[in-house]
Amino acid sequence: MNVIITGASRGIGYELVKQFAGDGAHHIYAVSRNLGNLEKLQKECFKQFPNAMVIPVGLDLSKGSEITDFAGVLTSKNVSIDVLINNAGALVNKSFDTLTEEDFDHVFDINVKSVFRLIQRVKPLMKTGSHIVNISSMGGVQGSAKFNGLSVYSASKGAVAVLTEALAEEFKADGICVNCLALGAVQTEMLAEAFPGYKAPLQPTEMAQYIFSFAKNAHQFYNGKILPVSLSTP
Repeated sequence: MNVIITGASRGIGYELVKQFAGDGAHHIYAVSRNLGNLEKLQKECFKQFPNAMVIPVGLDLSKGSEITDFAGVLTSKNVSIDVLINNAGALVNKSFDTLTEEDFDHVFDINVKSVFRLIQRVKPLMKTGSHIVNISSMGGVQGSAKFNGLSVYSASKGAVAVLTEALAEEFKADGICVNCLALGAVQTEMLAEAFPGYKAPLQPTEMAQYIFSFAKNAHQFYNGKILPVSLSTP
């Protein structure tokens, strides 16, 4: 399979690349602005799995031109994408009264608009049976617990969930499934930024194992679904 994973330089995305690398002859396009961490990840994967094909892609998802260039390279090489995992995210933890428009634009640009950009550019490379997995948050699920300081983050993740439902319907004729995982607490750097001192019940490796299996198999059972994956929300 050919797989794209965004937000691959740390946390769940980093571990998710390892899961695919250990599974066989997949070509994994690991995407992040932090090219240094991606190259470190590539070396780790090759050391552990000599046949692993991890391709670091230094890419700023806030820049549409860079996404277009990336898709252009894939097109020129006649690469078809089987799995796209939109895992990258941004978080601003501020009270509503202190939020700026720049904060709002930054979070929505990474958490929502980059998902739109990447899916739109990559979809022509996807065939019947392909699977798009959008990573959301329990904070973006209607009726779930909400937390002070995360209003814009939660709103952006709610937008990703609804976008998933809409695209699943729109892509049915193409045989492309789109699903969304709303994650609960996982002990990542982003969680530590939002909830200093809180200890989550799951580690990134554990969540990556679940997402890996879901991305490979769940489109046989689900389409257009927002599925909570949560032992705990802080």
